[in-house]
This record gives sequence, C-alpha cells and structure tokens, in this order.
Amino acid sequence: MDKNTWIGFLIIAAIIIGFTWISRPSKEELAERQRIQDSLQLIASETIVQQAEEEATVEEPQTPAQTTYGTFAEAAQGEEKNVTLENEKMRLTLSTLGGRIERAELKDYHASGDTINPLCLFRADESSFALTLITANNRILQTSNLYFTPVACEQVNKAILRLPTASEDAWLDFVYELSDDYMVRFSLESHNMQTELAQNINSLELQWRQLIPQQEQGRKFEERYARLQYMLVGGDIEELSESKDDSEKESARVRWIGYKDQFFSTVLIADDAFSSTEFRSMVQGKYSGYIKEYATHTSVPFDLTGKTPTGFRWYLGPNHYHTLKAYDDGVAKEDRLRLNKLVPLGWKIVSWINTALVIPMFDLFTGWGLHIGIVILLMTIVIKLIILPFVFVSYKSSAKMRALKPQIDAINEKFPADKMQERQQATMQLYQQAGVNPMSGCLPMLFQFPVLMAMFWFLPTAIELRGKSLLWAPDLSTYDAVFHWSYNIPLLGDHLSLFCLLMTICNIGYTFITMQSQATDPNMKFMKYMMYAMPLMFLFIFNDYAAGLSYYYLVSLFITILQTMIFRWTLDDKKMLAEMEANKKKKAGKPKSGFMQRLENMQREQQRLAREQAKAAAKRR
Repeated sequence: MDKNTWIGFLIIAAIIIGFTWISRPSKEELAERQRIQDSLQLIASETIVQQAEEEATVEEPQTPAQTTYGTFAEAAQGEEKNVTLENEKMRLTLSTLGGRIERAELKDYHASGDTINPLCLFRADESSFALTLITANNRILQTSNLYFTPVACEQVNKAILRLPTASEDAWLDFVYELSDDYMVRFSLESHNMQTELAQNINSLELQWRQLIPQQEQGRKFEERYARLQYMLVGGDIEELSESKDDSEKESARVRWIGYKDQFFSTVLIADDAFSSTEFRSMVQGKYSGYIKEYATHTSVPFDLTGKTPTGFRWYLGPNHYHTLKAYDDGVAKEDRLRLNKLVPLGWKIVSWINTALVIPMFDLFTGWGLHIGIVILLMTIVIKLIILPFVFVSYKSSAKMRALKPQIDAINEKFPADKMQERQQATMQLYQQAGVNPMSGCLPMLFQFPVLMAMFWFLPTAIELRGKSLLWAPDLSTYDAVFHWSYNIPLLGDHLSLFCLLMTICNIGYTFITMQSQATDPNMKFMKYMMYAMPLMFLFIFNDYAAGLSYYYLVSLFITILQTMIFRWTLDDKKMLAEMEANKKKKAGKPKSGFMQRLENMQREQQRLAREQAKAAAKRR
C-alpha cells in the first residue's frame, strides 16, 4: 500500500474513535439504565415468589417451622438432653442438640491446680460441630440447630442419635461407639433420605470449631506446643503456626485433623478423606483462659442411599508417644495414621535419637518403678557414659594446647600482628610437629550436640513428667517457681525457677573451671567475659521451661564438672609436653600430612594474593 492509502486508514480510524467517544452515554444515562434493569429483575423475582406462594396456598398451608426447616420441621424444636458414654479412661457427654460431643473428660489427668476433677478437653460452649444439609425443596440447614432423638441400643458404650424427618421411614443417624481406650468410632448412617435431601448430594460440608483451654501452669510454654496439625493422604504432616494467627487452604485430600495442646489432642480421622479443606488457628488473649481457637471447614463424602456410611474416628486423649503409635501396629504402611507425630521430638536426626535411644531408655527405667527423679538421673549417667570418649578427646586436645602455650607465645612475639599469616603458618607447623589437631577439640562437640538436643526436645513434651513431683517442684513438666513478684521483668517474667537458678550457678562454676584450665590470650578479655555471660543468658532462656529439663541440665553439668576434675588428675601437662617433644623429633624430616599440606598451601595462596593486592594498591597511589 502507498502512503495515501495509509493516511486514509488512519483518518477513518480517527473518525470511528472520535464518534465512539462523542456518542458514549453519560454517567447519568448509565445509572438510569441500571435502575431500569434492577426494576425489571425485582418485578420478575416478585412474580416468581408470588406464584410459589399461590401454589403453596393451593396445596397446603405451612407453619413457619415447615417453611424454614422443610422436612426437618419436627427436629427444629425440642429439649436438649445428654447421653453419656464412659470407660475406664474417659467420659463423653453427647448432646441431642446437634448430635455432637459436647464434653470430653479424661479420668487419669487433671488440669493444673485441680487435683479433684478430671481434665476436660472441651465443654459445651467451647466446641461446635455441624454438617450442612440441603433438603429436597432447597432448604439449607445446619445439624447444630436440629434436635436428635436418642435411640435405645443394647450394645454397651454405643449411642445412636437420630435426626427425624417428616417421613416416618426416613432419618439420619449419628452413631457413636466408644472403645476401651481414647478412640471413638463415629459414623453418619442415612435411611431412605433420597426423597428428603437434594438428589445431587454426594458430599456434606463440615464445620468444626474448638477453643483450647489453658491446662498447664506455664502459658508461654503451652502456647509453644499448641498447634493445628493435619496429615495428608500419603503421610505428609503439615501444621499451622503456633505463634501467630494463621490460615491455610488445602487442595489435597486430608486424612486427619488434629487440634493439639501441649499434652492433649482432639483428632478427627476420616475413614476416606476430607477434601477442599480450610484451616484457621487464632491465638487467644493472655487472660482469656484459652490458648488457641481452631476452626475447620471441609467436605466429606456422603451416600444418600445409606449403603455406604460416612465413617470417622475421634481421638480424644493424651499426646503419649506409645499410645499414639500403637494405632499403627499391624497396619499396612500406606494406611498408617502416624498420630505419634503429634508428639514433637525434634528435627530428623534428633527425632531418630529420641525414638532409638532416649524413649526406650526412659521406658526401661520407669518400668522398674523408680521415682521420676531417679529415672532422669540414670538417663543422664548413661548419656554421659555414651559421650564420654568424645568429651575426653576434646579435653585432651585442650590440655595439649595449654601445654604448648609457651611455644605459641614465642611465635606471637617473633611474628607481630601485622604478619598474621606468617604467625598462623608457624603455629600450624608447631601443631603438626607436636601431633596436635586443633579441630579435635571441636569435632567431639558436634557428636554430643544431637544427644543434648534430643533430651531438650523429649523432656518438655513427655507427658509422663506431668504432675510428677521432685523435691520442691510439684510438677516437673512446668517451671518450679520459688519466687514470685507482681510485675513482669523483661525476658525473665514474674517468677524465678529454682532448678533453673541452680543450673545457672553450676554452669558458671563449670565455666570458671574450664577457663582456668585453658590457654587464653590475655588480649581476648572480651571473650572471657562472654564465656561468663552465656550461663546468665540460660537463666532467662530456661526460666519458663520444664523443671525436669533444668534438673537434667543441673545433673549433667555436675557430672561434667566431676569428669573434668578426673581428667585433670589423670592427665599431666608436663608428661604430655614431653610426649609432644618426642613426637616432634620423630616427625622431623617426614612429609607433612595431607591436611596440613593443604592448609599450608592455602596459607601460601592467601599470602600471594595479599602481596598482589598490596602491589596493585601501591600502583594506584
């Protein structure tokens, strides 16, 4: 196309755009059009409603309850009654209003400060459970607003709550069956509901909410372990934040949902799975009496014909490792519930140490009928014996470094601070000749750390410590406050725990002994002060922790001090120095080890780079 054709197209486009802009309706005209359209829709909807009312009047007059609840009008009114299921471990109270569990009590446990009443996981106003029903005439109802009727049942520890309909041969049953432990079978069983509910129903919406009451003395610590957890079909365990309000939309199928406290959980387990699930976790106020509020909105499969009941299980009980793990005994791997993951045992390697060493050892000693304080003492001794070789290697390395201090001081005098690389090279050469590996004092600590962390995770979460006393501490699962004050000290709080204080004092003593036995640079006074500051920091960190954990660290530190004193008596610095001097003569003229050679090569490369950088800087000047 030539130039004139292009100009013509542009003029035509400009005319079209200009005409569209000029002829567009004003805001007032758009508003008038919308008003007319809304009026037409309103007239159409009123006509439909009027026709429906006329048809209903012709057929049969309806009461307000029938208008609102349809076939469930009979269940819309009634009197709330309770049904009790009970075994040796717990007592459940079922309510005919909503057909739900409104109260769950654990007979073997008590809330902190209450030695009489059984521990209550939740009460009527602290929990809600509802299913959404859509009737055949499109009424949307919640089971929480309907009254169920108890049905006589000959089987012990089984209850049937029936939701009646306008048809005498159609109903929906909530069936509860209590086992001999903490598990409750719960199923939805329909009978001839095809004509009472919407025909296209193949699932029901489920809403479950629960407030978690504060059960322990230490709220701060209880909040740390209270969280909403759930397991996906396939075995992955997910959780919401324990420290802040959190929510999650889960598109994958969910096997179970756990509302967890520090030591107790309420878990809803689906025989099939939950789908399209939304979770919420909300932190409650400090003085509310509650730790968290959890809420779930999800869907569950439902068979209108009643041929396939919708099955669940409720776990309402303690976070006891063996109790939870027993539910997977004899179960195929793909069907295991993995409820034992409700007990936090630390990271993967730490969890492995807990399950392979700490828990079996704890079970062994408690199985002997020993006092819990003796059990922790024996566990500490066994752990100390296990890591003793690593501790000895670390101490011996420090002793060798101390024996070589005069020679290291001589190297420091020979090479001033501005020749740091030469100083380091000479120091490493001295270590190589004397047969000292500077890393040998650090590596053993890496082997000890996972074991120490295993105890750090195990003791605060071991429900076996809950309510167990030792000396002045009435409950080893929480802090043992011996001093209280009415105000809050930052980081410390409103109390002082005695086991924590004793642990801090013992730690300071151990630091003093260690500093006296190690070779330290007099120019590094700040590091010396930091070594004493660390134990004081532990006072603030562990003041709110379980007394059982502070007791373990106290005993562990005391044994460590005894070990250090024994090592000092058995290792002679002069004898070690003589051995290192003899080692020097043996290694004279021998090739250096691979590690030392690589280290020396690295130092030489650093020196070369430093010289080149210095030359480049001189040229720029």
